[in-house]
Amino acid sequence: MTGEARARALLLALAGFACLSIGDALVKTMAGQWPGTAIGALRYTAGAVGLGIALAVIRGRAGFVCPRPWLQFGRGFSVCVASMSFFMAVQAMPLASATAIQFTSPMLTALLSALFLKERAPAAVWIAIALAFAGVLIVLRPEVSTLGLAAVLPLLSALGLAVMMIFNRMAAGDAPLLEMQFLGAAMAAPLLLVVAGIGHVSGVPMLHVPVPDWTILLRCLGVAVTGTMSHFLIFMATTRASAAVIAPMVYVQLFVAAGFGWLWFDDVPDLPSMCGAALIVAGGLYLWRRGAPPMRVTHPDEQG
Repeated sequence: MTGEARARALLLALAGFACLSIGDALVKTMAGQWPGTAIGALRYTAGAVGLGIALAVIRGRAGFVCPRPWLQFGRGFSVCVASMSFFMAVQAMPLASATAIQFTSPMLTALLSALFLKERAPAAVWIAIALAFAGVLIVLRPEVSTLGLAAVLPLLSALGLAVMMIFNRMAAGDAPLLEMQFLGAAMAAPLLLVVAGIGHVSGVPMLHVPVPDWTILLRCLGVAVTGTMSHFLIFMATTRASAAVIAPMVYVQLFVAAGFGWLWFDDVPDLPSMCGAALIVAGGLYLWRRGAPPMRVTHPDEQG
């Protein structure tokens, strides 16, 4: 690989991961106007419809086959948990804090792989997990006192993403990429619609779903578009360089999220929170450098 090709791949990956934080910032602008449950339901319903149309054009009826339905349901359920939890988290707490905690996903994936797939977990995994969760405790320090149990939402999102990665690994080779994306979104969308409906009738104010105005719909469209652009840019990056080369670029999300939080929402991270985020990043980078297993950080909007 030439230096120029590597640089182009890194720039594509950087732009792709930055797009994810733009979508997250759009979600946060809807705090108090539309709940994260409804945003997730609309986003994945639109994603399922869009992917279904693309699949019908490219593959026809042959593309609408569901191999191992319960496994695909598991993928959809994990996407539902991850997206709903993360969208609610970014509305309730600083964007940079929610993003940093979600970066525990690779370490959780490594842990779950050892527990359920019987893959050997070398010492590097345990060191990375220790660093990451020390960072989580520091980042959550001010949030738990003000948000209570809601402060663990980004950690629940990270767990959902880790479970999704395990299911994705189990489903590898069952269908082409476009079909797998459609199945994930198609399984997640009805679950999110049910969750949003239950939240609406629950009487909990933060889960009430009012009739959206055009600005809400436009911002939800922006979330979907930035998610699709991100997936495309990251995919293009992986065609030009290995996943191991571009993986560290994922941490640009943290810087973009911190920048948006600072400029857009007046969320200025304090020194302990920055130190906690640094520990989480250090754990991920250590895991990547040790190659056990290859680091791949995901985001709810990369599915569907």
